Formats: sequence, structure tokens, C-alpha cells
Amino acid sequence: MKRVVLAVALTLVAGEAFAISSYNSMDLSCAAVHARIGQEGAVIMRYGSHGGDRLFGRYVTDKLFCPTSTQPKYQYIPTADVSRCPVMECEYFDRETVFLKQMR
Repeated sequence: MKRVVLAVALTLVAGEAFAISSYNSMDLSCAAVHARIGQEGAVIMRYGSHGGDRLFGRYVTDKLFCPTSTQPKYQYIPTADVSRCPVMECEYFDRETVFLKQMR
């Protein structure tokens, strides 16, 4: 019985760790976007495109919030005050290619 209780408790804790906040970047200033990312480590930002589609991305403070085989890279999203607010988004990369470039 103790094992079942422990398993349920660990599942609940792990589930909370994966919760991530979502915001509309057009409702926030660039400074507010940076503040939210800094406070939470990683957030989802939604915004509209020129074609009217809804776009979104997961933006992070640093590589600690990126999954394995990804690294943070600067991207730009629109906010209420600027059209190009710099934020970091995790991007997949090929470790072998990076290693070979370092050997040259």
C-alpha cells in the first residue's frame, strides 16, 4: 500500500512540473514578456501572423529549460510595444555536425 501511495504522490509532483503558462504576446510589452520568461523559466507565447493564423512558441531563459538535442536560439516575436522582441526558443540540432565543426 505504501508503494501505491508513493507512486501516486510522485506522479502528482511530476505532473505539476510539466505545467507551463501561456500568454498572448500582443497583450504584453517586450519587457513584460522578458519578465514572465525570467520568472517562470519557460512560457508559451501566442501571437497572430500577417496571414491571420495563430502562431505560438515555447520561449526559455536558458538551455536548462531546453530538451535534450536542443539548444536556445534567439527568435523575435511581436509584442504590444515592438514588432521584434528578442526571445530564446529551443531549436533542434545535430550533435555530430556540431562536433565535426569544432574539430576543424
